[in-house]
Amino acid sequence: MREPPVELKVSDPENGRRLDLFLAGAAADLTRSRAQKLIEDGMVQVNDLVSTEKKFRVRTGDRISYSLPALTGPSTLPEEIPLDIVFEDRDLLVLNKSRQMVVHPAPGHSGGTLVNALLYHCQDLSGIGGVMRPGIVHRLDKDTSGLLIAAKNDKAHNSLAAQLKSRKLKREYLALVCGRVKPTLGRIEAPVGRHPQNRKKMTVIAGGREAVTRYRVLKEYRQSSLLKLMLETGRTHQIRVHLSQIGYPVVGDFVYGPGTCADLPQELLFTHALHAYRLSFIHPGSQASLTFFASPPPEFQALLHYLAKKE
Repeated sequence: MREPPVELKVSDPENGRRLDLFLAGAAADLTRSRAQKLIEDGMVQVNDLVSTEKKFRVRTGDRISYSLPALTGPSTLPEEIPLDIVFEDRDLLVLNKSRQMVVHPAPGHSGGTLVNALLYHCQDLSGIGGVMRPGIVHRLDKDTSGLLIAAKNDKAHNSLAAQLKSRKLKREYLALVCGRVKPTLGRIEAPVGRHPQNRKKMTVIAGGREAVTRYRVLKEYRQSSLLKLMLETGRTHQIRVHLSQIGYPVVGDFVYGPGTCADLPQELLFTHALHAYRLSFIHPGSQASLTFFASPPPEFQALLHYLAKKE
């Protein structure tokens, strides 16, 4: 069973693009890998004909449609897991995700995820994300805490996904990084893609997807800095990769940096000190401008308290 198709039309700038790249660029809810899987599964049509060739070149005026799997499936079951709900109405939820909670089921994490909790809490999640990601508009890494949105219906999901794509949905983060960051205000623009040697990691790489992160130093400590960051794009591990690339890895990130700073004791280090603290968007129903805040978790605040005492 499939969800109702999403329809797109190819414009002049996309003329000649590969079908998978067109879908990943035009559909805010699709990654390139997800688009390729849909194509391979016969869930994409070009001018009303099924296309299973991801390298197919689209042309101006082509009508592209795709369908996603239905919401329910054997691998995604409701689980009674507590949620920190910041806001909820008939269209959406704003959640403060805890550190170490995985957003959706994946290999090695078939249960205990945010999606499992949402399926228990809600009877009416959007099906646009498919079986594994119902209602999920955007993600946070497992060890990143903070605010994210879940959509309860397809209309809300489409609106929020469009805001995400057009950068009207604003996401701001707090990060504690190793080193005293210079300049104190900056913009990191570097393409991010899968690491060629380690497929579990991302890296700055030629041919990667456009990625832009803006930052501002909020506080300098002896050998570390507290940053406010705003995403202009939302690539996997983007903030962590970008900060590592400019020489200021996130404290506690042992994947993209040493994980430790000289002015921090080992017993205070947890996983990476990155928190999504502010979220702004236009409500899909009321069209009201909404902004939400969430304080960093206690272990993050303990790091800041320790550093403040050392000043």
